[in-house]
Amino acid sequence: MTYGNLTLHTDKYQINMMYAHWKQGTHNQKAVFDVYFRKLPFGNGFAVFAGLERVVHYIQSLQFGEAELTYLAEQEENYDPEFLEELRKFRFTGQLKAVPEGTIVFGGEPLIQIEARIFEAQLIETAVLNFVNYQTLIATKAARIKAVAPAENLLEFGTRRAQEADAAIWGARAAYIAGFDATSNLRAGMLFGIPTKGTHAHAWVQFHESEQQAFDRYADSLPDGVTLLVDTYDTLKSGLPNAIRTGKALESRGKKMQGIRLDSGDLAYLSKQARKMLDAAGLPYVKIVASNDLDENIIFNLKAQGAQIDSWGVGTQLITAADNPSLGGVYKLVAKEDGEGGYRPVIKISGNPEKITTPGVKNVFRIINKETGKAEADYIALSDESDMHDGKPLKLFDPLHPYLSKQVTNYEAIPLLHTVFQSGELEYKLPNLQQIRNFHEEQLQQFWPEYLRKLNPEKYPVDMSAKVWDLKKSLIEKHHN
Repeated sequence: MTYGNLTLHTDKYQINMMYAHWKQGTHNQKAVFDVYFRKLPFGNGFAVFAGLERVVHYIQSLQFGEAELTYLAEQEENYDPEFLEELRKFRFTGQLKAVPEGTIVFGGEPLIQIEARIFEAQLIETAVLNFVNYQTLIATKAARIKAVAPAENLLEFGTRRAQEADAAIWGARAAYIAGFDATSNLRAGMLFGIPTKGTHAHAWVQFHESEQQAFDRYADSLPDGVTLLVDTYDTLKSGLPNAIRTGKALESRGKKMQGIRLDSGDLAYLSKQARKMLDAAGLPYVKIVASNDLDENIIFNLKAQGAQIDSWGVGTQLITAADNPSLGGVYKLVAKEDGEGGYRPVIKISGNPEKITTPGVKNVFRIINKETGKAEADYIALSDESDMHDGKPLKLFDPLHPYLSKQVTNYEAIPLLHTVFQSGELEYKLPNLQQIRNFHEEQLQQFWPEYLRKLNPEKYPVDMSAKVWDLKKSLIEKHHN
């Protein structure tokens, strides 16, 4: 097995279900699965969808090699050798639809829809959820941070605290989608074209005989990229005065120091004092960078205290989504082949109402008010419904509170799900990262600020058509009788 082959990046029960379908002769029957999450993370009013590019590359490379087949042959289940031969021929031949990366999304609406042989759809569940759950979570966290610091530079500094190498690079990518300006991770920069930024560590200062020597030698080595870490010993008594001397020496050489970095202490007080000292020394152009376990809440509070900070380096709290470390996205069967060329809707019922699935093959639309240009609601309809295409009046209602309803007439219904794979072939042109980032910024403009705010956001409506709601009720009643 090679490290790069992700075909067995799945749970064992997926292989066991594939085997059982094969044994029972049902492995070629088609089914439809929805990928969605139930609850928005961080108490946020929205999420930012990310992870599709990794899903695409994963599906394109799915193939059981000799190492994978040998490993499966050794399992205690004692799989039939003919089943392993079936796996040898495995390729994804189904259809996958998804919302574009960078899309503003909400709980309960399909983000990815898979229509494929049950044999194929079952295998990819674990990996798809792994990629989408993590990247969507980090992109959403990054969007929250961007919301409280829209005008400052945001630097992703999380690699050393990330849960392994893949999390570091894909987390950096997700953060960039949602508005971060650079990453410290050079591999992420090389792979995805994200700008990279970095200063130096405390070890650089500690290595030298004096702080001043450390700063001067660093400036001599990298005169065009000097940002000095000033808190190794005493920020205001030694760090800033020494950095100022280095900055003035650079000026005498026709260069300019870029910034100083604060990594500990009272960042509000220190940044204000640093700004005064830099300005008094004739260095008003020198920027102040802050780090030290920052998140959106600390940044929000520091700004409220008048902190004079130009760039924020955010690491652990972002890359690990420390206050809400999992999204909880799910992959649920919503329809299966009926033997007559169509699909029969299926439902999962639970004692927890929020876990009851929404059956049927569906589409999702964003209803945009043509007068305001703002989103009214997201609208889940069955795939054969056409009212929203024809511009007919739509009744928008909350299924949990049906009395909360309104009718819209002058609207545009924008489909959120786009075909990515058709008959196993990639039909979707993957946008580059800058295009995704720009698209995300455009998405934000579709929503009233009340839905986007950090504290107590207004709940954005995700509504069902009457047909979807009636289908769901009928299947619930059927299984309760």
